[in-house]
Amino acid sequence: MAAGTVPVSTYRLQLTPDFGFAQAAEVAGYLAALGVTHVYLSPVLEAVPGSRHGYDVTDHSRIRDELGGEDGFRAMAERFRSHGLGIVVDIVPNHMAIPDQLPLNRQLWSVLRDGRDSPYATWFDIDWAAQDGRMLLPILGGPVPDSLGDLRVEPDGGPDGEPVLHYFDHCLPLRPGTSRLPMSGLLESQHYRLAYWRDATTELNWRRFFDITTLIGVRMEDPAVFDTGHAVIARLVSEGLVDGLRVDHPDGLADPRGYLRRLAAATGGAWVVVEKILEAGEELPGDWACAGTTGYDALRLADGLFVDPEGDSPLAAEYARLRSRLGAVTGLPPFIEVAEDAKREIIAGSLRPDVLRLARLVSGICADCELADARSVLTEVLVSLPVYRAYVNPGELPSDETTAVVRGAVDAARGRLARRLHRLAEEVGAAALGRHPPVSGAAGRTGEFTVRFQQTSGPVQAKGVEDTAFYRWFRLVSLNEVGGDPGLFGVPPEEFHATAGRLLRSWPGTMTTLSTHDTKRQEDIRARLAVLAEMPSEWGQQVMEWHERAVPPQSSGSGGDAGPAVDADTEYLLWQTLAGAWPISQERLNGYLTKAIREAKRRTSWTDPDPGYEAAVLGLGSRVLSDAPLRGSIEAFVASIAADALANSLGAKLVQLTMPGVPDVYQGCELTGLSLVDPDNRRPVDYGRRQSLLADLDAGRLDAASSPDSDPDPVARLDAAKLLVTSRALRLRRDHPDWFAGSYEPLTAAGDAAGHAVAFARGGHAVTVATRLPGGLRRLGGWGGTLLPLPVLEAAAGWVDVLTGGVYREQSVLLADLTQRLPVALLVPLVPEVA
Repeated sequence: MAAGTVPVSTYRLQLTPDFGFAQAAEVAGYLAALGVTHVYLSPVLEAVPGSRHGYDVTDHSRIRDELGGEDGFRAMAERFRSHGLGIVVDIVPNHMAIPDQLPLNRQLWSVLRDGRDSPYATWFDIDWAAQDGRMLLPILGGPVPDSLGDLRVEPDGGPDGEPVLHYFDHCLPLRPGTSRLPMSGLLESQHYRLAYWRDATTELNWRRFFDITTLIGVRMEDPAVFDTGHAVIARLVSEGLVDGLRVDHPDGLADPRGYLRRLAAATGGAWVVVEKILEAGEELPGDWACAGTTGYDALRLADGLFVDPEGDSPLAAEYARLRSRLGAVTGLPPFIEVAEDAKREIIAGSLRPDVLRLARLVSGICADCELADARSVLTEVLVSLPVYRAYVNPGELPSDETTAVVRGAVDAARGRLARRLHRLAEEVGAAALGRHPPVSGAAGRTGEFTVRFQQTSGPVQAKGVEDTAFYRWFRLVSLNEVGGDPGLFGVPPEEFHATAGRLLRSWPGTMTTLSTHDTKRQEDIRARLAVLAEMPSEWGQQVMEWHERAVPPQSSGSGGDAGPAVDADTEYLLWQTLAGAWPISQERLNGYLTKAIREAKRRTSWTDPDPGYEAAVLGLGSRVLSDAPLRGSIEAFVASIAADALANSLGAKLVQLTMPGVPDVYQGCELTGLSLVDPDNRRPVDYGRRQSLLADLDAGRLDAASSPDSDPDPVARLDAAKLLVTSRALRLRRDHPDWFAGSYEPLTAAGDAAGHAVAFARGGHAVTVATRLPGGLRRLGGWGGTLLPLPVLEAAAGWVDVLTGGVYREQSVLLADLTQRLPVALLVPLVPEVA
């Protein structure tokens, strides 16, 4: 396909050593039958051996051997093309891996061996001055003196037969001529300094991906680095093997705008989307040379339509009441307070060296500024910044929107800082906006601060909010999602329509999605949990019944002889997880709970695990799953809300697949998606089963609109209905791309139940209809006489639902008729000759 071609739809595949190019090629026929136009691949360049994700790139010049190498990639691409499928590839410009076997990353190997004299010294974002011309390598299991016995020199172990230093699985280069020195002298002679892994939080002198010390930041702003890092990808695009790109973590780059412009030039204007997390109300910079985002903003909108805003306060009250009854000793704080506290902890903890680097810059550009004061001010400004990044380009005036965001953060910070620091906060804000006046003897430092401030604010937001606060506050966990805000509750149809119209005008080629490899919960967990917003009291009562059976009285409160007590918040997370992800195995539940409580960093963490507390949490989960009556109660509850959950799932899916943008289906989510956060959501997908179900559906052997009486298994019913919705919507988009590139027209129902429908027309020829808030609709007594007026089409004899085959010839249709078999409809014109 020609460069710049916009995919009609995409299907994300997670490539692994077990599911490489050959295995991906085998599902080409199925994906084509599903209606997909492009296969969207996780990173394909050489990565750390055994990597299950590919974001730990070691070599930009090679396609990954474990996936099949370049020959395998070409064979896969040919197979895809034979089925009419294009390819979109995920690329990782922000960072590279620091593998145990360092020769795998030849650029970093050279830098560690030769220091600033290496031809690759400009590749990595290293603050050489902070460690007296050396790069810190915090890989030791203890202090250096305690680790000397585990270090050994191998005389000819290097890639060219040169001497190397081994530390367990780590293979490190040696500065030429130092291999025969005594170990202490040898270590002091290197261009790197080995250190205890815990020292990373205080002494690290290079930029990472967030706080991961096995991923080092790459300086893609350097043209030579860019050219080398993109040579293979640009060649694949120029040869027509790759049609589009997904850019991972652009917020980490020094100059995202400049990077995207270079990428467009290198690829001839290929379709590009960026993994940009936009907060509510935030817009992608209009001068970024891309088609849009990877869809977290669309996820928030589509999900929000099916969350009842009336459940906000009642669910908060239930959460507070339950916390009190489950043993919490403090009241329920607002989420913003939890998020701000978590950001402070991250700034003082794992991201301390990043903020310290900023503070040193502040001390250099602000007169009479003590380092401690700079850190205090930076902490509060970063805590108050509500977005991942301020869009400032040194030497240019920032936009009014960016200025307002930074000014708001400074004003909030001033409210928490001592009066003597208010002036410094103003200066920090000015420097962040690129407006701080030049300081004698500090040439370039202001511009560097402006850039680094933006590279630091993203990790603070991600690690503080998504990876900490989201695991501490659980009013409704389906809202604790990437790109979401647990403090916001529901999206009115009017807001959805307005935003969808804006997307069509400004970003028609942006991606939309409901699940990704990074979402905290897959789409059908969130859809099921959204039902709770319509039944807060019933849910609260159900949780207390489960608690009283699962938690012995002596286990409540402060533990005592019964061991550590599970805190109220974690227990409440457990019940929502069980209700949302049911059925779930003990292994999956254990894996999720372990990750959740470690990410929360309250009683245990990845760096300082508390075995006793973790055993208590996992023990509670085990007691629940081993208690047959309790399992039965959970299963019965899930069954009782299955119909409403199905309406939410199908509604969100159909809306996402037909709204403006390029819809993506995450692997396997054409059927019920009940996976939790990674690695749970990266499990192998049974494509044989999916292919068989699709064949049965197409042949009429599978009734996707069956009643609960005919198929009491709620997951099986959703599987069939969701596959129907997904395949018919994708095929319609593939067959009529002009309709979905055309206009977007909101349709408004008339009648007492009008608020329970969301509907819109695309290109005047495809009408999406979805039921929202089904519990409230049922309490209202159903649709009654509520009508949906349809667009006027002179050449059509009416409308036909591609999901059920229902025909509607009136200008206005009763929603009761339209949703009789399924809670959603996808209407197309009924041409006279077919009638």
